[in-house]
Amino acid sequence: MSNLKKSLDASKGFEHAYAQIFQAAKTHPARHVFTKLFESECMAQARALDTLAPEQRSRTPLLGWPVSVKDLYDIAGEVTLAGTRVLAQNPPAQRDAIAVQRLRAAGALIVGQTNMTELAFSGVGINPHYNTPVNPSDESLERIPGGSSSGAAVSVALGLCKAALGSDTGGSIRIPAALCGLVGFKATQSRVPLSGTVPLAPSLDTACAMTQSVEDCIRVDQVLSQQPLDVFERDLCGMRFLVPATVVLDQLSPQVAQAFDKTLAHLSSQGAILEHQAGEYLAEINEINQPGGLSPIEAWASHASLVSHQLEKLDARVVQRLLLGADITLTAYWDLLRRRRLWIERVSAVFEKYDGVLCPTVPMQAPAIAPLLKDDALFGETNRLLLRNTFVFNFLDGCSISLPMQAPDELPMGLMISGARGRDARILSSAWAVERAVSKQWT
Repeated sequence: MSNLKKSLDASKGFEHAYAQIFQAAKTHPARHVFTKLFESECMAQARALDTLAPEQRSRTPLLGWPVSVKDLYDIAGEVTLAGTRVLAQNPPAQRDAIAVQRLRAAGALIVGQTNMTELAFSGVGINPHYNTPVNPSDESLERIPGGSSSGAAVSVALGLCKAALGSDTGGSIRIPAALCGLVGFKATQSRVPLSGTVPLAPSLDTACAMTQSVEDCIRVDQVLSQQPLDVFERDLCGMRFLVPATVVLDQLSPQVAQAFDKTLAHLSSQGAILEHQAGEYLAEINEINQPGGLSPIEAWASHASLVSHQLEKLDARVVQRLLLGADITLTAYWDLLRRRRLWIERVSAVFEKYDGVLCPTVPMQAPAIAPLLKDDALFGETNRLLLRNTFVFNFLDGCSISLPMQAPDELPMGLMISGARGRDARILSSAWAVERAVSKQWT
């Protein structure tokens, strides 16, 4: 597959580059990535871009960027599927979601809508209705892409897009970013409006994106949020990071444990100050997030009227998670929110002292798809582990980014840098410094 960046920079122009993109998007490696492609619209826009004078091209931050959109964001004239058959008979959207409007206004070209986990309710990325995009990091074995923004990640990993608009409720940007070798940034939830999206858990849902680099992630975030951040290149030397041990370091695969230890050692050698703590407060989430769990409670409230009489059309594994929230009382829900608020205040006060909290994004490399299709128990345990570390920072209402930390000859693994609510600029600045340091250890 041709290098996308070289194609876009080539003298042959945007029309030639987009012709290559759509040709590649229809090949075997890209199967199941997109639910819809917008080829004719993009090609017309690409031809128009080729006629712009150089001074006109510099006025928009994402001019000519090919971007994919997760199929839970409305695209005018299209039915928003959200990975489920239940919504397939809905009327087409009348207007673009706000996030999509902002991408277009910044000059991005929307290549297509991407496949996803049904209703965004799993971190694995398997979809029994519209099939599963295959992780492109291993040509010898079909591995999961991670979810729920599965097609979004694969569209960038294959070089079909420079950025992918996804969402993150419990890790749905960072999990596939980690498993596919990308950068995925979960912003503070309130930074980007969710208007025009299919909800999962409104207290947690976050509109955000994944890219190939931290610099590109910063640019896309500022377009999506319309809130420019004071992000600047910092020297890693003297930066302070917290490394908690409780929960987030449990059950790491040997490969992830080794990569994380090597990365920490390299950051320390470059002058970063690493403070190791037990972090017992992280274990409190399991007790606070009861009964049912915040995501299932709000997911059931969001979709009960829609799906309660169509459960047979849903993936049984999604139904199982939805039903966890079906019988929770309003009193229990409000008590969960109260306890969560108090926990956020207490833990945020700890995290404020640092330039970031470090842990593996997920405790494993991408597992094979086939065993997970056959074994419900294995699927459930894998899903739990994939979501465990990332969900900590959704529950915190914080910001969090996943960066690749694998050696060139290894399957992708993610390093997560996280912080409290509203500390997006600090976390992105830290990620920029860490990205440079991590990449240098392999050169």
